[in-house]
Amino acid sequence: MDKQAVRETVWDAFDEGDQARFPFPPHDRIPNFAGADAAAERLAATATWEAAATLKANPDAPQLPVRRAALRAGKTVYVAQPRLRDPNPFLRLDPAEIPPEEIDDATTVSGISEYGTPTAPEDVSHVDLIVAGAVGVTTDGARIGKGEGYSDLEWAILREIDAVDSDTTVATTVHELSVLDGPESAVGADLSDSDLSEPDAHDVPLDLVVTPERTVRTDTPYARPEGVDWDALDAERLSKIPVLADRAPERR
Repeated sequence: MDKQAVRETVWDAFDEGDQARFPFPPHDRIPNFAGADAAAERLAATATWEAAATLKANPDAPQLPVRRAALRAGKTVYVAQPRLRDPNPFLRLDPAEIPPEEIDDATTVSGISEYGTPTAPEDVSHVDLIVAGAVGVTTDGARIGKGEGYSDLEWAILREIDAVDSDTTVATTVHELSVLDGPESAVGADLSDSDLSEPDAHDVPLDLVVTPERTVRTDTPYARPEGVDWDALDAERLSKIPVLADRAPERR
């Protein structure tokens, strides 16, 4: 089973199980789910969360409670612009600059663009905790996104400049349907013939998988990428991502 087949199976399971939440349909996106608030609360109860001063979070709907909780806890939050389309692609949400009554607005997809300060990678503070969106995960830390690869690219860019490193925890909040080797799994426990059994070199593994019901420390065996795999990026993709295009010549 390849990654796209896994995605389709998970998305269909959300539809059939009535666990998806707005925006609809769950297909072709990081699916929002019933219990996203509870998963965020469970993440916020971990020692990892407590110790983190700076987060990078994805902009998708299921992680909205995470972004709000982080700002309310006084944590700085970085969110990447869609498709890394700007030379300063990370939007910084500073809790010191956002009044408490405006946090709900500031953490929505549209609000991030309004309240966030565009920031170059070199100006990103060291990131203590990354919260990534996921379509599917395993309890040993493999992750499948929606297929565009931007979350992994964001890691790679920040790893090049040591804004993320071995001390950075990578977590996700998901529904149990997305835990692919769990009892509620959409695909069942046998993943031996799945692409998940051998993640690609650019895939960033997860340290924490948090659902509304449980917190899983993965003790992942998978290696983290040490930077951008320039050979895997063709000229067309580089031309669409300024932050990569500007850096590629000196890296090759």
